[in-house]
Amino acid sequence: MNAERFRELLLAERQRVAATIRHLHEDNSRSLEDEAEEETLDNHIADAATITVSREIDTTLEENSEHVLGAIDEALARIDEGSFGLCARCGKPIAEERLEAIPYATRCIECKRLEERG
Repeated sequence: MNAERFRELLLAERQRVAATIRHLHEDNSRSLEDEAEEETLDNHIADAATITVSREIDTTLEENSEHVLGAIDEALARIDEGSFGLCARCGKPIAEERLEAIPYATRCIECKRLEERG
């Protein structure tokens, strides 16, 4: 397995995710009241609800992106320590196709399926 190629993939993905977090953070830096006042002159309760739901979605996306960023950093650390590409559960190699799709994966497909079943 070419760990350096995966390092490049991870670094590129890290830049993309970090940019997404910055964008979401900038979009949500204003208070809900400021945003509601800017949206309409005739504020209805439905307008406020729409703004609130939109903000909650953006917050959820930002939190998910922060989790992905952490997983990417952990994968980069695994490359440095030489354990990248090994399943954290069973220790077997993770299929290269899986790492192509999710370069920060920590489990082989079999162990991930077991985890998802509960």
